[in-house]
Amino acid sequence: MSSGLRNPQAAARGLGAGTLIIETLVLVLGIQPMRVLGGDLSGAAIGVIIGVAVACVVLAGLLKHRWAWGAVAGLQGLLTLGGFLHWSLAVLGVVFGAVWLYVLHVRKTILA
Repeated sequence: MSSGLRNPQAAARGLGAGTLIIETLVLVLGIQPMRVLGGDLSGAAIGVIIGVAVACVVLAGLLKHRWAWGAVAGLQGLLTLGGFLHWSLAVLGVVFGAVWLYVLHVRKTILA
């Protein structure tokens, strides 16, 4: 069954890139609330946040490659492991991991 889209590949890439940019915004804009509400936010935790945010932007541009989709899934796991530095990173990792699973499902449906 066709999705009815003119360019389903581009639609899937747009969905993935948009999701990654939203994740980047949430991560960067969330630094201050994490610091205020969550207690001690170490330099290492901020480094993980900035590193994951930069990786999200880079991967958003690389979604034309099949490996990039899996790399984003791994990035969500890395963010979840950041929970050892600050609990809110684990929460964000789980939330965006679930969102990414949905994006992968939609991508599979669009490209089928």
